Amino acid sequence: MAVLETLTALVTETVGDAASEWDVAGEIPISVLRGLSAKGVLCAEANPEFGGLGLSGLDNAALTAHTGALCSSLRSVMTSQGMAAHTIQRFGDKAQRAQYIGRLTGGDLAAAAFSEPGAGSDLAAMSTEIRREGDEIVVNGTKTWITVAHYADWIVVFGRHEGGGAVAVVPSSAPGVRVTRVAEPLGCRAAGHASVVLDHVRLPAEHLLAVAGQPVVLLTTIALTYGRLSVAWGCVGILRACLAAVARHAAEREQFGKPLLQHQLVARHLAELYAAEQAATLVCEQASRSWDSGSPEQVTESVLAKHVAAGYAARGAASAIQVLASVGASGGHVVERAYRDAKLMEIIEGSNEICQLILADHAASKAG
Repeated sequence: MAVLETLTALVTETVGDAASEWDVAGEIPISVLRGLSAKGVLCAEANPEFGGLGLSGLDNAALTAHTGALCSSLRSVMTSQGMAAHTIQRFGDKAQRAQYIGRLTGGDLAAAAFSEPGAGSDLAAMSTEIRREGDEIVVNGTKTWITVAHYADWIVVFGRHEGGGAVAVVPSSAPGVRVTRVAEPLGCRAAGHASVVLDHVRLPAEHLLAVAGQPVVLLTTIALTYGRLSVAWGCVGILRACLAAVARHAAEREQFGKPLLQHQLVARHLAELYAAEQAATLVCEQASRSWDSGSPEQVTESVLAKHVAAGYAARGAASAIQVLASVGASGGHVVERAYRDAKLMEIIEGSNEICQLILADHAASKAG
């Protein structure tokens, strides 16, 4: 608990009142990100054996929600770095884990590259090729909308390999790697979204993680489970930020001779925001407990948590804008950022529709 308190205090101090400035500029200073990386904050669940802090899923969830309440762009960087570290920790051999996780807890930054122009929701359709040639690998493909790629030293690339799947850890500085920033994204504007072209990128074979040959869907699902949980907790953070902003504004702002809070229709918005935050927290806590215990339900529960929390966050942010009106509609305001960021959360790491399909299949299997 003392470690968690130290980390949350560090994030609070680091962000300060800069989140709006970062959002408008579309950039978090690289020195800020490297500083947090070097303190292990960006992948706090990583194994201490490899330089990580070893936080439990529930403790890392609290840190993620706290960060999400302050700055969704920074939380997105945390999600990406955490997903990259989890992928390496799960799929790499001991030497790979020591090398790469050590870098990700020592100041380096990483992106996890799944989506392609022709493979977004349907990751089984990805066409990126990771080919072995003697003591080297060759990586060819195009990845799109990759969070943190603009900042990344390393890109953890998912692709096809000898009839199965594979994961390669690609230096962004390698010949053949081209990173192009996404111009003016809707949400999480400072999270460094970019497209990545991998044009005959040739690397030593040790950049291929030891899991090569397993099914693509298995590899992506294991990695995305971490990402979905992180996004879900980030959405809890968005709800908490909106709830605080609405409660404060409704108590202070007067219309027709009394505080907004005393107008029943406004009070309804506050009540619904509170209920949404509580419900999202509970479903996320259950998913994180399953994660910590290694439950076979963790995959489905992470989907449920992400779907529920993202939906509540999008609706809650819209309610917050409604209550704050022109105050909340100003560029860079916490609820204006939340409104854009939350909508993006309904798309990434599995859109609402994909989550619904997964949950429907699960429900049908339980009924059968």
